[in-house]
Amino acid sequence: MYIVLAILIFGFLIFIHELGHFLTAKSLGVRVNEFAVGMGPVLLRRQRGETAYSLRAFPIGGFCAMEGEDETSADPRAFTSAKWWKRLVILVAGSFMNYLSGLLVLVILLSAAASFSTARIDGFLEGCPLESASGLQVGDTIKSIDGERVYLYDDVGMLLARNQTGRFNLTLERNGKTVALRDFPMEKRDYTVDGETKQMYGLQFAYEEKTPGTVLKNAWGNSLYFVQTVRLGLHDLISGAVGINDMSGPVGIVSVISETGKSAESAGGVGAGVLNVLYLGAFIAINLAVMNLLPLPALDGGRVLCLLLTVVIEAVIRRKLNPRYEGYIHAVGMVLLMGLMAYVSFHDIFRLVTGVTR
Repeated sequence: MYIVLAILIFGFLIFIHELGHFLTAKSLGVRVNEFAVGMGPVLLRRQRGETAYSLRAFPIGGFCAMEGEDETSADPRAFTSAKWWKRLVILVAGSFMNYLSGLLVLVILLSAAASFSTARIDGFLEGCPLESASGLQVGDTIKSIDGERVYLYDDVGMLLARNQTGRFNLTLERNGKTVALRDFPMEKRDYTVDGETKQMYGLQFAYEEKTPGTVLKNAWGNSLYFVQTVRLGLHDLISGAVGINDMSGPVGIVSVISETGKSAESAGGVGAGVLNVLYLGAFIAINLAVMNLLPLPALDGGRVLCLLLTVVIEAVIRRKLNPRYEGYIHAVGMVLLMGLMAYVSFHDIFRLVTGVTR
């Protein structure tokens, strides 16, 4: 069931992304030749007016093929004939739709919560050495950890876990004022909570009641937490903290979604499984929004970068550049991207078959 749900989530995210491009192109007067969900061989194709609508075999992408997007066209409604700001809006619309869909799912899910954890310290476990006049105090709200913004409670655990030195730079809000703790020592210790001994920092955090305002605030904060998680993951990949073999493609993500659903179901029933899968789906939606805006060829971010460079160059040389050259760049980028996806998918399948974990 969860594998089917994962495939449906992917299909929806691809559809909503391409729908963003399609709707903005149509509304801004740009001709759309084909609107496709999926890649590869055509399974179903229907012509409606000037646009062909198709469903393709592999649910790993999709496209909104606009007239003159990667080649010269004399059509006055071609993509390259549109004003630069219209092209910019069309290019970012797909990622905007993914982000919006993830945010809406978060609003729906958090509307069922009874209350929300906050980053405000409400107390300390017995024997915790972090409470002092020069350290942490009850009522402090953690605003940043090691220079990274804390948007909501989940950020605290994630950012504390990233620090391997045991010494932290904290920014706090205390009685309406900003307090900075530099090189502040914190380490996990054994604490007994409800009869169970755990390794913890000994901090207790406050809750806030659910209201329409706190639902929206926490949904927005959660979306920013997702963006921060993706950004830090990219930083780790570039810095070498993680390797390419730690990446997951569609196969690996479907596997993770399935395992997440099964684990949640075993603990709280089918409802809990579905809710956890939808939460993961919201993360994937926002992840796609961020990744698509990276300034890399074949991605929307790469097209945005080429667009802005083209606008500047054409303003200097006072003549139009041939869009075919940009098309070559994106074609090479697409080949490299598909190669990367094939490599990552191979490792995902290998791990599934052999049972090897990362």
